[in-house]
Amino acid sequence: MTRRMLVCMFLGFASGLPLFFLLQLVQAWLKDSDVGLTEIGLFSLAQLPYTWKFFWSPLAERYSLPWLGRRRGWMLVTQVVLVCLMASLGLFDPAMNLWLVFGVALILSFASASQDIVIDAYRRELLVTDEELALGNSLHVQVYRLAGFVPGSLGLILADYLPWESVFFVMAAFMCVGIVTTLVIREVVTHPQIPRTLKQATVEPLREYLGRRGWRSAVLVLLFLFAYKLGDSMATALSTSFYLDLGFSMTQIGIIAKNAGVWPMIFGGLMGGLLIVKIGINKGLWLFGVVQLATILGFAWLAEVGNEPWVLAAVIAAEYLGVGLGTAAFVAFIARETSPRFAATQFALFTAITALPRTFAAATTGAVVEAVGWTNFFYLCTCLAVPGMLLLVWVAPFKTSVAPPPTAPSENPSSP
Repeated sequence: MTRRMLVCMFLGFASGLPLFFLLQLVQAWLKDSDVGLTEIGLFSLAQLPYTWKFFWSPLAERYSLPWLGRRRGWMLVTQVVLVCLMASLGLFDPAMNLWLVFGVALILSFASASQDIVIDAYRRELLVTDEELALGNSLHVQVYRLAGFVPGSLGLILADYLPWESVFFVMAAFMCVGIVTTLVIREVVTHPQIPRTLKQATVEPLREYLGRRGWRSAVLVLLFLFAYKLGDSMATALSTSFYLDLGFSMTQIGIIAKNAGVWPMIFGGLMGGLLIVKIGINKGLWLFGVVQLATILGFAWLAEVGNEPWVLAAVIAAEYLGVGLGTAAFVAFIARETSPRFAATQFALFTAITALPRTFAAATTGAVVEAVGWTNFFYLCTCLAVPGMLLLVWVAPFKTSVAPPPTAPSENPSSP
């Protein structure tokens, strides 16, 4: 385990914690406060900054704060803000002040998305070779998801014994992992050419990518980034509410999620990263995408079986294995598409597109579930996962390691 891989892991934890805090713990808090499913679904719109972060990413590309360097300075500021917001959220009553809670959650997701911008850029500058990109991004993603067990397991268990404000304070304390990591690591300067103007920081990353990929290929890639995890994102958007509706207690969900999910996720992530090094990113997207699609059907099975702990454990284990494999290839693909010179803006654009299903589609899931029921909802999610797989024919052909741009065969999309 090299130092670069360790840095990817610790920054992955800091990046994932606030997102899963919003997705899992805040959702359980709202449910426990008798907020309706439709409102909980609409509450996911508080995650809008994840889908719009490319608008302010040029600021991180162009400007540096007067401490710690261009990447680490912004990391530290966003992490301190996150600690304060996560600790303060539990001081409000969502039943009485839902819009105020929504506002705080919106600012929290803005700080989290801003942290992601600089962490993704730092990681892209840190990792150089294709092998480092595959393994480093795989480790980052798995620890990113491992961070979800803090609010999604420990947080839920604590909520059965402590008041919510105390639970939120404990969750905020875990963000100190990110602060310490930021203070310990060194700044990476692989491409010291900082844009001279904000306009240049905004226009040049787009011009570089379109020149490297071509218009037709770029559009196909953007569609693929949206569609590849659409079904999975919708299926898990209200997972905590789904488990609670089946009659599981928050302690049961926390314990089962921890024990059934952690090892499949770690195995899937590490195995995914190692397999990608061996078989290539393109084949990984195909093979792991099939597993990711199939695991959605497990939720439909659970909806039919009902309150059965061993079925819940099996479904969570399969879900984390599939996501661990699929995300390892997906994030490696995104990193390969990104130029280290314009890492902040390009990475922000690509990851913002991948967050669209989680935000906009999830906003409607509560209403869809109330209309068709949980089982039919999960069948719908399975169907929505198919278009992303079909787009692989053009953006990541199975028999080639790098997909050539259709409009410019002579370009090499893997080169910065």
